[in-house]
Amino acid sequence: MIDPASFRKVLGAYPTGVCVITSAKDDTRFGLAVGSFTSISLDPPLVGFFPGKTSSSWRSIADSGRFCVNVLGADQLDICRRFASKMENKFADLSHGSSPAGLPLIDGALAWIDCRVESVFELGDHYLVVGAVDDLSCADAGDPLIFLRGGYHNVRAIDAVGA
Repeated sequence: MIDPASFRKVLGAYPTGVCVITSAKDDTRFGLAVGSFTSISLDPPLVGFFPGKTSSSWRSIADSGRFCVNVLGADQLDICRRFASKMENKFADLSHGSSPAGLPLIDGALAWIDCRVESVFELGDHYLVVGAVDDLSCADAGDPLIFLRGGYHNVRAIDAVGA
């Protein structure tokens, strides 16, 4: 049997980007922070993320049938922490607009991807959510927020390989 602490430590050696998944329904906005976002397919364009089964924010997103991936910049750690929390109104006093699909789009995000929930698979203590991409865009510049070995980092602060 694999020890959960060892599993977390070993997989923590693999860096991930940090995203906030947002959605809205009936004038209510909701969202959650994830470090498990991934590209799945180019043709058709599909992406995915892995919310925990106990996430109440995921239940609201699933019910809406749509989501927007907001790729966070290195200067948006406070936003990551806000959406990783259990606070009731994560959008209170948060500067944001709307994506073309009308979903919350966080100001300053490096990229955004509007999706329809294509399918959901139950896997262990998480779900795999597959999204069909409807629209997307990215900023011309900026560094992503990175999660590595249990902490957040700016990609420029990590020594370049071969430099």
